[in-house]
Amino acid sequence: MQPAGMKRTPSSAQCSKLLKAVADPERLRIIELLRDGGARPVTEIATELRLPMQNTSHHLKLLRTAGIVTAAKSGRFVRYALAAKYAARPKAPGRSLDVLDFGCCRLELGDRPAASRDGR
Repeated sequence: MQPAGMKRTPSSAQCSKLLKAVADPERLRIIELLRDGGARPVTEIATELRLPMQNTSHHLKLLRTAGIVTAAKSGRFVRYALAAKYAARPKAPGRSLDVLDFGCCRLELGDRPAASRDGR
């Protein structure tokens, strides 16, 4: 039995599934887009990343199956978002380090400057 308040570490099989899901440059670009721009329908994701619609749908399916991305129906569209349980943003003055914390390992998406006051 696990003590209360302790996070459960994923099994080797679960960790392998998560790592396979992020082991593609296009899927990492999708994750970064969702991190930066929030929930979006597949058409916006494909257009923004200049990917064929069918490839984008396939990548989103793999990310959803792994639990990295969530989907919610909104009218005629399904909006995809980064799953909150893996996103972590340690606070540092003027910087945002984005991390996917899988429990068995952490994937650093990169250090990016915080938005400036004038939006650039």
